[in-house]
Amino acid sequence: MKKHIAVLFGGMSSEHEVSCVSAACVIDNMDKSKYDVSKIGISKDGIWFLFEGDTDSMRSLAWSGETDKLRPAVISPCSVHHGFMVLDKPNKKYDIVRVDAVFPVLHGRNGEDGTMQGLLQIAGIPYVGCETYSSAVCMDKISTKLLCERENIPTVPFTYARNTSDFDINALVCEVEELFPYPVFVKPANAGSSVGITKATDRASLIKGIVAAFAFDRKVLIEKAVKGREIEVAVLGGDNPIVSVCGEIDPNSEFYDYDTKYVTDTAEYFIPARISPSQNGRIRQTALKVFKTLDCSGLARIDFFACEDGGFYLNEINTIPGFTPISMYSRLMENAGYSYSALIDKLIMLAIEK
Repeated sequence: MKKHIAVLFGGMSSEHEVSCVSAACVIDNMDKSKYDVSKIGISKDGIWFLFEGDTDSMRSLAWSGETDKLRPAVISPCSVHHGFMVLDKPNKKYDIVRVDAVFPVLHGRNGEDGTMQGLLQIAGIPYVGCETYSSAVCMDKISTKLLCERENIPTVPFTYARNTSDFDINALVCEVEELFPYPVFVKPANAGSSVGITKATDRASLIKGIVAAFAFDRKVLIEKAVKGREIEVAVLGGDNPIVSVCGEIDPNSEFYDYDTKYVTDTAEYFIPARISPSQNGRIRQTALKVFKTLDCSGLARIDFFACEDGGFYLNEINTIPGFTPISMYSRLMENAGYSYSALIDKLIMLAIEK
């Protein structure tokens, strides 16, 4: 008997476009002999729809304008429903559609940060990926670092601040200059895909970067610039997860920002990474430790900087990483023996088992 899977996509975050493309890839590669699929799209203004059009419209971002293919729909928080409610306009009533699991392909805020996971938890619907607590902690770069430091996991040296009523930007700038030489990186604590991140090379650009980061979040993280190869590790599973080999990204730009990832496409990818077997092994072991420390399940992509002296630092963790067939997570899992379709199967199976 086929499983009915609802794929969530879009959303109100700055990564709306990436989510639509990733979700289209997931839907196209789901085995239709195993799954019936409902496409639940969330517009940029937060309006939910059952989208009955094709995935090409999702990729082109035209889906939200195809009003004849949209029906108002929402996940029901009632555990008896175990699915979503869709408006039957002619009869002015909502029908209940039961699903076996939800695949949330929602990057960034209100999708990757525990909010959607909390709704699905209340609804009693199995879902792909990390649970509420883990999603929230991993989304918050500062919380991730503080928890990992307690487990002696090497993280990039940092400081942070909150945008409170008594916040003093000059005091923060002085603190940063005492701690680190320029350049430094300024990041919103809770924004994904390098959104809102700037590289500060002097006091003026540091102030500008702090102001820019606060436009995305009430907390700002400031990190020492670390010279090293950009390494990514894919982790898949539950209690005994699979850890991929290390992959490497050479951004061929100032740093691996949003434009490099999704617009200019200048980056080069290397699997395995161009590091020693010893460094590869230690980073993989640390990725597993991070996964368990942050109580992850399902999937995560964990990013590091590998230094020339053999050392390394944790950069960040993504619980809903980019998920097209050419995304680094998918490439690393293919290297581990999982085709893209098999990876989707495995994630759905893990969700239902959990």
